[in-house]
Amino acid sequence: MTDHPRVTQIETLGAELLDEARHNQSHRAARTIINGVAQRATLIAFAQDAEMAEHGSPTAGTLHVLVGQVRLHTHDEEWLLDEGSLANLPPQRHGLRALADSVVLLTIALR
Repeated sequence: MTDHPRVTQIETLGAELLDEARHNQSHRAARTIINGVAQRATLIAFAQDAEMAEHGSPTAGTLHVLVGQVRLHTHDEEWLLDEGSLANLPPQRHGLRALADSVVLLTIALR
């Protein structure tokens, strides 16, 4: 059995996390909402100008911008993602910067 609920009110949790991010030293807050054997979904809130440094890419994943605007980037390319945008994660190392207070849903394949 998992601690994670089967149903999550994303909008409510996103607002709570965004408030938390605004007060955190890192300017970020996150909560894993699905943690299965084959996939993980994490809701991440970023205060404006917060960054996630470049890191390795999972086997497969998507980034869905629920609130705000972010810049997803690799060493060679970048994508401006507005509210409502859904993007495949690039297969190479990548990072993210919040251009406004933002909430994203990161879904990754674990195998």
